[in-house]
Amino acid sequence: MENKTDILNFGKVVSVRGSVVDIKFDTLLPPINTVLHTGDHEQIIIEVQEQRDAHHVRGIALTPTQGLARGMVVKTDGKELKVPVGKSIMGRMFDVFGNTIDQGKPLSSDVERRNIHQTPPPLIKRSTKSEIFITGIKAIDVLVPLERGGKAGLFGGAGVGKTVLLTEMIHNMVGHNKGVSMFCGIGERCREGQELYHDMKAAGVLDNMVLMFGQMNEPPGARFRVGHAALTMAEYFRDDEQRDVLLLIDNIFRFIQAGMEVSGLMGQMPSRLGYQPTMGTELAKLEERIANTAAGAITSIQAVYVPADDLTDPAAVHTFSHLSASIVLSRKKASEGLYPAIDLLQSNSKMATPGIIGERHYNLAQEIRHTLAQYEELKDIIAMLGLEQLSVDDRNLVNRARRLERFFTQPFFTTEQFSGLKGKEVDLEDALNGCERILADEFKDLPESAFYMIGNIDESKEKGDNKIKEDKKEDDENKDESKNKDESKEEDSKKKDDNKEDNNTDTELKEKSEKDTKRQAK
Repeated sequence: MENKTDILNFGKVVSVRGSVVDIKFDTLLPPINTVLHTGDHEQIIIEVQEQRDAHHVRGIALTPTQGLARGMVVKTDGKELKVPVGKSIMGRMFDVFGNTIDQGKPLSSDVERRNIHQTPPPLIKRSTKSEIFITGIKAIDVLVPLERGGKAGLFGGAGVGKTVLLTEMIHNMVGHNKGVSMFCGIGERCREGQELYHDMKAAGVLDNMVLMFGQMNEPPGARFRVGHAALTMAEYFRDDEQRDVLLLIDNIFRFIQAGMEVSGLMGQMPSRLGYQPTMGTELAKLEERIANTAAGAITSIQAVYVPADDLTDPAAVHTFSHLSASIVLSRKKASEGLYPAIDLLQSNSKMATPGIIGERHYNLAQEIRHTLAQYEELKDIIAMLGLEQLSVDDRNLVNRARRLERFFTQPFFTTEQFSGLKGKEVDLEDALNGCERILADEFKDLPESAFYMIGNIDESKEKGDNKIKEDKKEDDENKDESKNKDESKEEDSKKKDDNKEDNNTDTELKEKSEKDTKRQAK
């Protein structure tokens, strides 16, 4: 419960420059991160960023500043931004201020609220136990296993499938995950947020989820704080209720981008490529709160937009350092229709060690990577000379690699309405068995298309047989069509010959008649 007897402090606006507001306080100067209220209905919310001198602070507006003017009174109770926590927030959708935005009933006034600015768990309370987090997606579980209580990043440019992969993970895990699932949209499109809310509601899993959005049309200050607000909610379930939390963030780059905007507005000197000089510190404050403790674990999966597909961009580089698994999405794979478009050679996980995933899984993953790497080296030779110029061993390797690439494609539940294919969720053991059988050349007689967009490996046999039957039927139809064309040509040719004979006969009769006429005339 909040203390109703807090002493109020009043100040006046002395300067407004977009989202940057300078306020003068004659008595007590509010600390950093304090929330200030102003406007006719106290609808304008400002967070203190700097103490300029003994009487002036500079803040960043978390709401639009229309109507804000010099001389307006500013009020504060000395508190930081707070969001609601507890069981009552389950199944609801919030903004950065903790207000519900799902058109449902407002929360009770006595619900507990906590500061969004919290310190990470101390080292002594962190757990070092390593466990695998199963997603039901073959390519990830086999080659890039995720860590329970760890952080995984989905790296990719625009339009390669980051959000689709993230929502598919929500679909697969929210039903099996006994803990709480949280979705944090930072700079999220309004349409995508609405679609996710209705999809989760239709799937019947919304009651076990919490959604928080800082939409891309909101001021940078709000987008910069929405990640901290979501983490405060997640920490409550981990520490107080001792439950595991699955935290999905889309997109962590928008958090860095919002910080860059705030830094520029505050007049800080930009660093490389215009990023804020404090980017590493700001990202660490957020990422280090995502941790595995004795009470529970917060497992985070984060989409990371990569500007111009450049993995050396400072935002991507700083994010890499915090992750236990990096899943890189490839535009080339997406253009080939190999979804999920994961670059299996560039993606990696710190969990892929024999001591964690076991000898069999580790050796199989290494063999798959070796096969795909050799195929990548042979692609230039194939492009120049053709597949026929390779040795028998190399051709067999190429066939195995191409079948593996197609086996790692998977129809998603979240794209059923677009692809027309029923979604599949695959157990880790089934995925490993499929890879082993492909590497053993068990399916070398099946066409490559038999492995495309399937779940278990056994589906390839049925799909391959159907493909062979379809091809045979098509060949028979082509043969019948060709035969009919040949017969038609023979008939046409015969008719032409008959017509030619008739014409010749008519010509002979005509000539004979002319000769008889001439003879009679003589």
